[in-house]
Amino acid sequence: MSVTPDSRVLIVEDDPEVRHGIAHALDLAGLGVLAVPSAEEALRVVEPGMRAVVVTDVRLPGIDGLQLLTRLKTLDAALPVIVITGHGDVQTAVEAMRAGAADFIEKPFSSERLAQIARQALLTRCAYLDALQLDDAPQRIEARIVGRSRPIADLRHKLLALAEVDANVLIFGETGTGKESAARSLHAFGSRARHEFVALNCAGLPESLFDSEIFGHEAGAFTGASSRRIGKIEFAAGGTLFLDEIETMPMLLQAKLLRVLQERSFERLGSNQSRPMQCRIVAGTKVDLRKLSTQGAFREDLYYRLAVVELRLPPLRERLEDVPLLFQKFVFDAAKSAGVPLRPIPGAYLLDLMTREWPGNVRELRNAAERFVLGMLSGEELGGAPGREPPLSFEQRVNAFERHLIVQALQRAGGRISVAAAEMGMARKTLYDKMRKLGVTRSDVAFDDADSAA
Repeated sequence: MSVTPDSRVLIVEDDPEVRHGIAHALDLAGLGVLAVPSAEEALRVVEPGMRAVVVTDVRLPGIDGLQLLTRLKTLDAALPVIVITGHGDVQTAVEAMRAGAADFIEKPFSSERLAQIARQALLTRCAYLDALQLDDAPQRIEARIVGRSRPIADLRHKLLALAEVDANVLIFGETGTGKESAARSLHAFGSRARHEFVALNCAGLPESLFDSEIFGHEAGAFTGASSRRIGKIEFAAGGTLFLDEIETMPMLLQAKLLRVLQERSFERLGSNQSRPMQCRIVAGTKVDLRKLSTQGAFREDLYYRLAVVELRLPPLRERLEDVPLLFQKFVFDAAKSAGVPLRPIPGAYLLDLMTREWPGNVRELRNAAERFVLGMLSGEELGGAPGREPPLSFEQRVNAFERHLIVQALQRAGGRISVAAAEMGMARKTLYDKMRKLGVTRSDVAFDDADSAA
């Protein structure tokens, strides 16, 4: 998912030259920009739910940047605010992060770095707002088949067009791509929605139970059949029968299913009465069923009966732009179940998710979102995925920022701790303590032997 075209970066900077420079740099980076000279003007512009992020300097006339941050968070708690701090101003950065800033950037900064941070924040904002919209309208097809990519938009269009068609449909897709969700959409958005949707996994159905499960049976039809049982075809009358992993169905059972599809009728076990087949068949497969049929591993005549219409579901690796929205929606779902407050996901984390292959497709992504929420419940800042380090927590980010500033100051001071302490406005002992806490050693800075940290 890319940043939506209607999104904006709101720049709050009183210096006209700096404001123009930042706006120009972000515009060149392909981001929409809106620049204002004061916090008061920003508060007049910002609206709850606005597709925007705010970049504000701390030092502003009238309402300063930290006060603006507080007011914006009151207006819209999920609005990303990026704070520009003065060089070495650790305390302000810490205050900003504690007040809810999405990130901070220290002067002087490169335009590339600011554009990167702003783009990540916009990614978070768009995913969060889009997921909220889906959460507010769960019955829309966009909430069932989630994504903004072209393949998913095309799939939704086909599903809606086929919803009222009675033809059998074969859905092809790798494991975890959402074949049952597609089948349920075919059912839910047509007139069959008034009747039952029945899902049956052919891989988990013993051959000995097939007739009873699919066709049903009369009392006394076989040992143990103490009462009449309605089969899946009959139960789904007027509705949809979804046969997943159809490629695993044994040949003998394929012949039985083919006969039912040809004659549009069936008999319960133990009965001679023919009953009309009134459900629509939707089959799901993760293999090339046509190729399987040419190899003799699947009945060719059954393939053609099932594949009146074929739908292909794209794997997640072919629509990585949908990952942020999908992940945010799954986090919302898991957070609701766990009783955890809804919250946006950091843009850097979402970008990292977009670099993965996801062999398990949407199902694997959902599992990652659930681990993420479980990490929140256990007190971790973010839940990582296997083989990846989780993003830094708030405390880790602040410590890394402070350590970076100390190392830079010591390097400028030639390793003289007293000079670096004076530059940073702190006592020499305080600097010593921070260096020990943050692990600043001789390998980081060439200390002056006359004024060393040893």
